[in-house]
Amino acid sequence: MSQTTSQISHGRVLKIALPILLSNVTIPILGAVDTGVVGQIPQPEPIAAVGIGAIVLTAIYWVFGFLRMGTVGLAAQAAGVGDRAEVSALLTRALAIGLAGGLTLIALQWVIFAAAFAVSPASAEVEALARSYMQIRIWSAPAAIAIYGVTGWLIAQERTRGVFVLQLWMNAINVALDLLFVLGLGWGVEGVALATFLAEWSGFAMGLWLCRAALRDPAARAWARVFDRARLRRMAVVNGDILIRSLLLESIFVSFMLIGGRFGDVTLAANQVLFQFLMITGYALDGFAFAAEALVGRAFGAGKLAELRRGALLTSLWAGLVAAVMALAFWLGGPAIVDLMATDEGVRAEARVYLPWMVLTPLTQLALVMFDGIFIGATRSRDMRNMMILAAALYYAALTLLIGPLGNHGLWLAMQVSFVARGLTLALRYPALERAAAGPTGRAA
Repeated sequence: MSQTTSQISHGRVLKIALPILLSNVTIPILGAVDTGVVGQIPQPEPIAAVGIGAIVLTAIYWVFGFLRMGTVGLAAQAAGVGDRAEVSALLTRALAIGLAGGLTLIALQWVIFAAAFAVSPASAEVEALARSYMQIRIWSAPAAIAIYGVTGWLIAQERTRGVFVLQLWMNAINVALDLLFVLGLGWGVEGVALATFLAEWSGFAMGLWLCRAALRDPAARAWARVFDRARLRRMAVVNGDILIRSLLLESIFVSFMLIGGRFGDVTLAANQVLFQFLMITGYALDGFAFAAEALVGRAFGAGKLAELRRGALLTSLWAGLVAAVMALAFWLGGPAIVDLMATDEGVRAEARVYLPWMVLTPLTQLALVMFDGIFIGATRSRDMRNMMILAAALYYAALTLLIGPLGNHGLWLAMQVSFVARGLTLALRYPALERAAAGPTGRAA
């Protein structure tokens, strides 16, 4: 059913956003549990190994983040014009792409590992532990990537409670197995990896169950529609632009962690602990960005500019409130959170040195996260790609200038530069998005 401008209310925004916020917060909390569990081992090497292994695999998987982002934009727009058959067919396309992508990564795992460790400056002990972690987790790649498509499809239908159930199910299993395998059985880094492997496959099964009604729809198995050349071409263009954007974004995150290894295992471990603050911030704000994706996507598909503006405004207002609360929470409670995630006193002390950057992060991430959601909903993928190119260039320029004189502080400052650059450049392109919503000619641009 078509939604009108008056129906985009604070209540509707919160109904979409809050389940996503809760489910997304569990993702970095899981990372914090992984870090905290291995952090009970009183050496920095296991923490650093899980950090490197997790960020490399997460970076590779998130290259396929285009599957979630492209699916939510296209499916929301299809829902906006009432094309229910296309909504079902999009789910099948997303699942097929996800499973194929995961199988490709399994086939290429040795090349991937070799490339990752060729650029890693970590010690031999950290590298060996990280390799063991990655060799287990890679086998859940098809499930992990296909879940992106399921999540995007559910968000487009505003079924965010389903996303919450999926994430809670998967992460609860992961945490429980973390505690069993690492603290109970003493399996160390390998235990963390096995817990994630089992949780990701169980999450994929749960995702299929949540989408069972759409998968029973004959349109989901109408192969002529599912693999229609024109629809595949449009999906490829949108996903291709988002893929480039994702590659550049993940190159920033991976280079951040790998360059941090130059400052020693203790600093690398401290950066891994602090990285959980960054991830918590991003995932919490994503709750409102995902709401913007669904609301803007429906409005854009229906060509309703006033509805698009209202959806963008209300979601951004709530995100700004959450960002301010998180900055305050990190300022007041940051040291206690660090102590929970690491027992090594050297790692704790090093993390506190760079903690002020975490207080700043919710504020610098606000604009970029919300504009990402707005542009994804409108499938303005070319703008996202181009603005990411500019932001990445500024990040690497900042690294070149700041690492020498400022060390690890320069690394964190360069990350902040990338956040601000992404938000500002997308803001400059927003007027073009509104022009695109005004008519078919602009919408195709």
